[in-house]
Amino acid sequence: MAQAMAGDEPAYCSLLVELSQHLRAFCRRRLAHMPAEVEDLVQETLLAIHNQRHTYDPGRPFTAWAHAIARYKLVDLLRRRSRREMLTDGLDHESELLGDTDLDASEAARDLGLLLQTLPDRQRLPIVHVKIDGLSVAEAAARTGMSVSAVKVGIHRGLRALAARLSNDR
Repeated sequence: MAQAMAGDEPAYCSLLVELSQHLRAFCRRRLAHMPAEVEDLVQETLLAIHNQRHTYDPGRPFTAWAHAIARYKLVDLLRRRSRREMLTDGLDHESELLGDTDLDASEAARDLGLLLQTLPDRQRLPIVHVKIDGLSVAEAAARTGMSVSAVKVGIHRGLRALAARLSNDR
């Protein structure tokens, strides 16, 4: 590494080849349960060593410095994987979260319909046409005979009333 830092390109190439082999073995031992991650970790470590080569002190052992960087990269990888696994862990049983039958969807539609029926037409119809049927505000205005502004106000007030009703039911 000292020669590479002094500008010796062949020494740097040789260092990278030997270091790659050494890091591959180092990573393989630590990632026996995740063999697909070994090569990515080796490449990340080599890149980090290249980017941090100016911090290497030639008076100290090179392998200790390189292993420290490799350990940091390994910890980063394990943290990323554990976060990703924590995020997806609860989704193994998505049917519990989302409902797995058409009955659930029909019950939700019925409940929504009953809730909307509690609103006056000037609030319910704009919500149904725009938010449920997917019409534009202008199309909903034309269908209901209301102005565009009245449709927007109806949606806003209706949603606010529904939110208030739901928070009171808790």
